[in-house]
Amino acid sequence: MDKLDASSKNPTVVKSNSLIQAGYRLTLAEQRVLLSAIAQIGKDEQPTDQTMYSVTANALADLTGAAAQQAYRDLASAAHRLYRREVRIEKGPNGDEKGPKGNRITMTRWAQTIDYVPDEGRIEMRFATDILPYLSMLQREFTTYKLRHVAEMSSTHGVRLYELLAQWRQAGERELEIDEIRRMFGVEGRYKAIKDLKKYVIEPAVRDVNECSDLTVQWGQRKAGRRVAAIQFKFKPKRQPKPETEPGKIDRRRDGRISRAEIERAARPGESEDDVIRRLEGEARRPRAEHRSRHRQSNIATRRRKCRTTSRRCERPREVRRALRNRVGFCQPRG
Repeated sequence: MDKLDASSKNPTVVKSNSLIQAGYRLTLAEQRVLLSAIAQIGKDEQPTDQTMYSVTANALADLTGAAAQQAYRDLASAAHRLYRREVRIEKGPNGDEKGPKGNRITMTRWAQTIDYVPDEGRIEMRFATDILPYLSMLQREFTTYKLRHVAEMSSTHGVRLYELLAQWRQAGERELEIDEIRRMFGVEGRYKAIKDLKKYVIEPAVRDVNECSDLTVQWGQRKAGRRVAAIQFKFKPKRQPKPETEPGKIDRRRDGRISRAEIERAARPGESEDDVIRRLEGEARRPRAEHRSRHRQSNIATRRRKCRTTSRRCERPREVRRALRNRVGFCQPRG
């Protein structure tokens, strides 16, 4: 079992702000695999470049709600391409300037090795030596967020925008220059027309943040003369729903099936996976049936109380009232 499965159901991503503002391009599948590995590193943990982090297709399926086959395809795609991805960093891990005049830029990779085990649907990766200081032992200028807030996003731009907004969570607003957006979102040389940048980058990213994360964001633009110079974002936390108190509630994936983490938590010695699922589904139905039974009993008591109050005003003969009480539980007055 990989560390993501063994950890809590709500893993946390910790990144240096310098890394969040770095320039790089990743597909959605690569983002998911990378963040799943980063979530296994504690903020105060001190891993080395020999520490191996494992991510499985089953863990990705539970995290994103995707079908198992899609999770296996995403994992295979990320395994073959993530190693070649580079990242351009302009500041040190704690926000300090690089070089004597702050004009030093580091080009590095995310991973130094990636092992893919197709039969087991598993990736084992070691982070590059130069990237580790931006992921652990951070003293200041870092951002944390829950992995579930980006896990179900449908575009890699949504993940990038959420990280940039989470970095300024206390302020509630952030302005990004157009050139900054192109660099940080990895679309330099693409979408030269502002309308295309809005259509293919900004709008899908904002939609993902609004639908999948814990933030609500609105955006506008700032012009310098007739030219759009920057995009302005205003955001705030969503109103959190009341916690579920329904009896027998169990952790499910987005497709309605019981999550693997819930199955492993509830499994009893000697039980197969199918046995666990049947037992949990039965236990989930039982409280609902008991609730309906209590509801019916409450309705009967209500009708009886109503009978006592309304029968005094009923003008029907006594025999008719008795027959109605036996049939429907109360005597409804005429009128």
